[in-house]
Order: sequence, then structure tokens, then C-alpha cells
Amino acid sequence: MAVREKRKRPFWTMERRDAAAGYLFIAPQLAGITLFVLIPLGLVFWYSLHEWNVLASTFRFIGTENYERLLTDRDLPRVLGATAIFSAGLVVLNMSLALLLAVLLNQKLAGITIFRTLFFSPVVVSLVAWTIVWSFLLQNNGGINGMLAAIGVEGPNWLRNPTTAMISVIVVQVFKNVGLNMILFLAALQGVPRELYEAARVDGASPFKQFRRITLPLISPTVLLTSIITIVGSLQVFAQIAVLTQGGPGISTTVLVYYLYQQAFQFHLFGYGSTLSILLFVIVAVLTFAQWQMRRKIVFYEN
Repeated sequence: MAVREKRKRPFWTMERRDAAAGYLFIAPQLAGITLFVLIPLGLVFWYSLHEWNVLASTFRFIGTENYERLLTDRDLPRVLGATAIFSAGLVVLNMSLALLLAVLLNQKLAGITIFRTLFFSPVVVSLVAWTIVWSFLLQNNGGINGMLAAIGVEGPNWLRNPTTAMISVIVVQVFKNVGLNMILFLAALQGVPRELYEAARVDGASPFKQFRRITLPLISPTVLLTSIITIVGSLQVFAQIAVLTQGGPGISTTVLVYYLYQQAFQFHLFGYGSTLSILLFVIVAVLTFAQWQMRRKIVFYEN
């Protein structure tokens, strides 16, 4: 009896073709992440282990000395405090105002598209140009104090007082980017079924109860997304600080990114600047991970 030979399975199977196609599709993204994220992050960590002074042409391995310096840096606690105040103020004001505007602009009224465009337009304006205009408006003899003087109020020197300087920087940044979150909330609101509101009105629910029981739960995925985007963005603000206050008065508006810039590019301490970059990366990663873990509590359809 002839022995039936086992048929060899071809190497280039349908499963392997599908896998190869998938890898080809994600290859550009993987290459971009590797070249522009993973490799730079590794280099920054390597530089943080060195004393690198470009002016003195020194590049010396010092181990963990830069990380030990973090613990003894007298300015760092104040910088982290300013960063926390700025981020908290920005996130609360931005998201609250964005949600309020989205609710108001989610009405079917004549000309509502014009108002949506007006509120979104600052997002597409050049950041530096926007900040320079606001720097003129916030000067002691600028446009803001001119309008206050017209009604008999003497305005402060907005950018030269620690309290008003921080408030000014936060407000300028909120007005610049609130339109982006507004559009995201507006898109989420338009996805909420109208039938739910009609049923709630029949049951006698007030507008506030409808918002709390229907609107917020159904747009909670967008709330999570905008909170992550806004918090990460608030920790990376640089141009506004550089143009408006240069971290002053004193270091009252010196956030971590601007302090990193000062150490690396003004004082030419690239090793310590790299260490501050690692600190910033850890803070962003921890906050993002914490928000992601909270999604089961704040996103209503998560199990």
C-alpha cells in the first residue's frame, strides 16, 4: 500500500499575508514613535547622567548627581507649586467654560454657526502673535487698564504682580484654547439622543437634573478625553510664559517647562535640564495613568 505523503503547508498563508499587511500599515507610525519618541527619550535619560556644559565643552559622566540635585534645588518646590497652580487653574477654567459654551451653542438658532466660528477662531491664530497682542493689552498703560480707567477703576500692573501675573497667564491660555474643547463637547452633545430629554421632561425633570442625569453621563468619554488633553497641554506651556512674564516677577510664574528651558538653554546646564525633562515626563505619565485608571468611575459605559 502506498504511503500517502503529507501535503506541505505553504509558507505564504492567508494569515501571514494579513499579518504582513497589518505590520506594513503600522510601520510608519512605529518608525515615527521610535525615531521621535523612544530614541530621544533614551538620549535624554543618558544626558541626565552627565554634566554637559556646551560653553565649557564638557561632557562628563556623573551618575545620579543631577537627580540628587533635584532634592536640594531650592527653587524647584516653588516651580512645582507654580506649575500646579497654573495647571489647576487652566484645567478648571478651560473645561468649565468650554462645556458652558458648548451647551449654549448647541441650540438651533439663526446665526449660531457664526458664534461657533468666533469662539473657535483663537485656536487657529498663531500662538506667538496671540500672546504678543495680550502682552500689550496687559501692560500698565495697555488696553485692559485703559478700559478700566474709562469706568473709573484703576487697574493693576497685571504682569508685574505675582498674583495678577499668574491669573493673566492662565486667562490668556484659556481664551486661546477653549474653542478646541468647546468643539469636542459640542460634538458629544449633538450625539445625545433627543428622546431621552423628551422622556425626562415628561417625567418632570428640571433642566439641571437633565444635565446631571443625562448629559454628563453620556458625554463622559469626551470629558475624560478633554481632561487628559488639557492637563498634558497645561504642563507643556512655554511660549506664553516666555513672552508674557519670562517666569516673573521673581519665579512666581516659572512653570516646570520654562525652568527646564532656563537651566538648559540660558545657564547651559544640559545635563540638569535633561533631568528636569525626565521629571516632567514622569509627572505627565503618572497623571495620565491616574486619569485612565479613573475611567471606570467617570465614564458611565465602562464596566
